[in-house]
Amino acid sequence: MTAKIKTPEEMEKMRVAGRLAAEVLEMIAPHVKAGVTTDEINTLCHEHIVNVQQAIPAPLNYHGFPKSICTSVNEVVCHGIPNHKKLREGDIVNLDITVIKDGYHGDTSAMFVIGQTTPLRRQLCKTAQDSLYAAIRQVRPGMCISEIGAIIQPIAEQAGFSVVRDYCGHGIGKEFHEEPQILHYRNGGKMELKPGMCFTIEPMINTKKHHCKVNPKDGWTVTTKDGGDSAQWEHTLLVTEDGCEVLTLREGEALDRVIKHG
Repeated sequence: MTAKIKTPEEMEKMRVAGRLAAEVLEMIAPHVKAGVTTDEINTLCHEHIVNVQQAIPAPLNYHGFPKSICTSVNEVVCHGIPNHKKLREGDIVNLDITVIKDGYHGDTSAMFVIGQTTPLRRQLCKTAQDSLYAAIRQVRPGMCISEIGAIIQPIAEQAGFSVVRDYCGHGIGKEFHEEPQILHYRNGGKMELKPGMCFTIEPMINTKKHHCKVNPKDGWTVTTKDGGDSAQWEHTLLVTEDGCEVLTLREGEALDRVIKHG
């Protein structure tokens, strides 16, 4: 497993792509509400990426994926395909955005709560975000890649939730998915992080068990096996000389863009 080290020029292109991905989530936030279909959300995002940002929506036609973003509602873990079903009061939905600008990818996702929801769903969304932030705050050169999962798993389990095993974070750059794979649970990974590495952390946290299944009809939609709900947050990171930079940080997030370790 070899991670690609980005040149200063590539880092700058990753910053641009990351900022654009974050901007899509900022743009779409007011539109994510009850009565709106995920297909309408997809269209708004597509038009913003293509017409305003002059960029490319990476998911569209990626291995046959039919839409420009992923929309994962309630028990959908990831890779949900936007459709004509309307969001309802109490739903939770993950919007996963990846843009390509000048050949480089920016990848991020966020959870949206539709109106008033259950305390369990709200806690699930918070725990998934807390676990992501806790891991990001420790990213630095010399960190063993397995530490990321060792930080995330206890946070999820202490809240009574589980961490998905079947899907993971990933290196990113010119390719949508590069090495290394970033596991969100305890594992035996030995790779050390180095300055110039770019990757995503994107924990998927379930209310019940961690097992997943793929919809055989569309070949994409991943749901929990037991019907429990799932939540996910994602950021693209750049490892710096003394910490990391969050390339997809949105306005108002309780997280520093540049994190330094002494």
